Amino acid sequence: MSSDTGKFGEYGGQYVPEALMPAIEELEDAYERYVLNNEDGFMDEFRQRLADFGGRPTPVQHADRLSERYDCDVYLKREDLLHGGAHKLNNALGQVLLAKYMGKERIIAETGAGQHGTATAMACAHLGMPCEVYMGRRDINRQRPNVFRMRLNDAEVNPVTVGRGTLKEAISETMRDWAANVEDTHYVIGSVVGPHPFPAMVRDFQRVISEEARAQMREKTGGLPDAVVTCAGGGSNTMGVFAEFVDDEDVDLYAVEAGGSSLEVDEEAGVAPNSATLSTGTEGVLHGSRTRVLQDRDGQIMESHSVSAGLDYAGVGPELADLVDSGRVTPANVDDDRAIEGFHRLSQLEGVIPALESAHAVAYVEESQADLGDTVLLNVSGRGDKDLETVLEETHERDIEDAPEMDTFAETGGFQ
Repeated sequence: MSSDTGKFGEYGGQYVPEALMPAIEELEDAYERYVLNNEDGFMDEFRQRLADFGGRPTPVQHADRLSERYDCDVYLKREDLLHGGAHKLNNALGQVLLAKYMGKERIIAETGAGQHGTATAMACAHLGMPCEVYMGRRDINRQRPNVFRMRLNDAEVNPVTVGRGTLKEAISETMRDWAANVEDTHYVIGSVVGPHPFPAMVRDFQRVISEEARAQMREKTGGLPDAVVTCAGGGSNTMGVFAEFVDDEDVDLYAVEAGGSSLEVDEEAGVAPNSATLSTGTEGVLHGSRTRVLQDRDGQIMESHSVSAGLDYAGVGPELADLVDSGRVTPANVDDDRAIEGFHRLSQLEGVIPALESAHAVAYVEESQADLGDTVLLNVSGRGDKDLETVLEETHERDIEDAPEMDTFAETGGFQ
């Protein structure tokens, strides 16, 4: 990355309204002082709070039954065991703490699956900061348990009804709030997206995943994995688990996106029935950064789709886009049906119910294990409690391999 411009190859930068530049410059200064240089012991406090409040380190678990199934050693990085049930707390806690060091008095955030909103609400309750979360109406309906969790932590949840009411629109509304309240408000972006310094800063807060995993794999196996596999939406867990492995050329890195229902694009309807930006996107600008995006030939951002709310985004982090362009990261995609199969498979074989986001990576290992080498590290970015309603309905409607018997739910009127 070019430190003075926040560029990753051709991607990155700061494409924001003039009104936001003072806040961006203030944040750049705080990122350099507190995060990069540990001024006033900021990073020491951050890591201590991650341990005491978050429960780090999270374990790496040998997946005995998956390993037997694939005739290779599969290890799970258990970010689902972090406080709140997902990797999102790493970044949320870091940014809310940074906002306090900066003297900010109010926190705003966007959320798709609700995990980032939940993590931000928890961090704000922990650190005594007022919190407002913007969430698309469609995602609110898909993720009601997480909405209630945010409210339990005394956060306001603001429904976004424009467009399809998903993550893209929630980010846009949060940006508008920030532009109007830059003096006392910090925007906790939930992924490695947005204008510099957000992509680098979020990666650095999430880097703890790969710092731990690299050491844990050495301890358990005496070496490094042949492959690291994780899901990719905006890319926060992706860059978190990749960061410390990028320079290890013998470790293959796989970013698994949401293939949705099809990789085709309906330009007339303005819809991409997938969220496979790394596989099918083209260069453009979204939410303050140049990156790969799902767009039509006129540069209009397409509406994306995934059965997983957390992957339903039309862009991706600029650093991840650059790593794909350079050939360091291999993009892949898994469709909705296979993701739901992956959800059931990990639950049945290992007793770990994954988030639908993580289930995409589980499904990719199922179909591609022969190409991944003898030792595979699979990042379980979050737990699947939030997705149970969605998986229940989708399993009933689809012909899902190895799904549990659904007749009991139908007999009791469990389906709408």
